[in-house]
Amino acid sequence: MEILRSLSWIQKSLLWLGHLANSWDEWVGADRLMKLTEENVLKQQELDKKQGVDKNVKSGRSAHTRPKSSADVKAEKEDTKTNVVKTKKRKTESVAEKEGASSEKSVKIQIPSTLRKQLVDDWDFVNQQDKLVKLPRSPTVDEILSKYLDYRSKKENTTSDSLAEILKGIRCYFDKALPVMLLYKKERKQFQDVVLDDMSPSNIYGAEHLLRLFVKLPELLAYVSIEEETLTRLQQKLTDFLKFLQKNQSTFFLSTYDSIKGVEGKGKGKDD
Repeated sequence: MEILRSLSWIQKSLLWLGHLANSWDEWVGADRLMKLTEENVLKQQELDKKQGVDKNVKSGRSAHTRPKSSADVKAEKEDTKTNVVKTKKRKTESVAEKEGASSEKSVKIQIPSTLRKQLVDDWDFVNQQDKLVKLPRSPTVDEILSKYLDYRSKKENTTSDSLAEILKGIRCYFDKALPVMLLYKKERKQFQDVVLDDMSPSNIYGAEHLLRLFVKLPELLAYVSIEEETLTRLQQKLTDFLKFLQKNQSTFFLSTYDSIKGVEGKGKGKDD
């Protein structure tokens, strides 16, 4: 029951990934700028004067400050040294706490050697040979996850609610993370051409891009609040899923990609 609650929270926590793709710096339009008139210049001068007064008040300065004695100067120096030491100590403690938390929450997902080779070939196809995965893929990410659920259900002769929840989490991770961190630069135009309206990437992309997610998962899970025991079980299930991908590697993965010119600009249902 605990793993179900934790994984449901994981699924909801992924929403922040969507915000990364849609975040832009705000530009101030000309309509929000003050016109250069005598009235506005006077207003600006008044604001400058007011800010000058505020700064003096905050810094404790006064036009009639009495001269400092040697004792005052010595006391100020001692206070400065003390504050510097305290600041350094707080920074050191803060860094130590972060490093400690990071080491305690080390998420490890062992990717089989043949799948690591698949990742290398995948990178080479796209970045060195200017080739892309022809979309939509078959089987899709969604179909692969369903096949794995059927596989485990038949093997264990039962349907696990926790496993179904984990697969929902993987699907959610994939859909949110793909446009943000799973695409190479040369694949972005294809994504814009193919993933239209309310389409889910998990219904268009396949094993090639799903495998890339498992490289990023340790980094993503490190920021999710999960109990150590639950995290261990989660890692075991993710490792088992990777073994399933490895077992079906020749069926799920492409052995070669198409040239960028051959697939770029084609939408779903226009491949043939």
